[in-house]
Amino acid sequence: MIDATLLPLQRRALSPVASVAAKRGIRADQITLTGFGLGVLGCLALCFGQFALGLILILLNRLLDGLDGAVARQTKPTERGAFLDIALDFVFYAMVPLGFALHDPAQNALPAAVLIAGFVGTGSSFLSFSTIAEKRGLSSEDYPSKGIYYLGGLTEGFETIALFVLICLFADYFPIFAYVFAAACAVTTLTRWRQGWVAFAPQPD
Repeated sequence: MIDATLLPLQRRALSPVASVAAKRGIRADQITLTGFGLGVLGCLALCFGQFALGLILILLNRLLDGLDGAVARQTKPTERGAFLDIALDFVFYAMVPLGFALHDPAQNALPAAVLIAGFVGTGSSFLSFSTIAEKRGLSSEDYPSKGIYYLGGLTEGFETIALFVLICLFADYFPIFAYVFAAACAVTTLTRWRQGWVAFAPQPD
């Protein structure tokens, strides 16, 4: 919901670090893959109830998710990099609730499944819109630096990170947070469906 406001601040904050990384020959794809690996380890930590460690690894994943784009902009952004970034992000998002489900199936399995379904709704509507927008040559004014058409909504990156922080700090309340956020994801999905319905309406002859 507020990613468009925060992204310029993030770019300024990460620019010096990205500059150092680029000068040392560190590629954006390497950062993306390292971040994903840390995210996987974070989700494994959640499985074993190590929520503090899991939170640290999740935040490192999100930090590197921002850094890879900053490095790409200072070197040479590639379509492969944009693909890799978004593809791994969606897998990571699903793995976090999966970690909670595996930690305590009796309490967390159903809310985790509902939350993952919410993520599927937002992710599929996001990618479907982006695919058609690309075919039509549309660009997002709010997110000009993104490698694909970036469609906003009620639940974007910042809100998802806030959710992950809350469920790691207050793990016993995971079901409540999961159901509330899944409902917000449903709102995002419905609004994106409407945007696609309107934006991609057949043109009159």
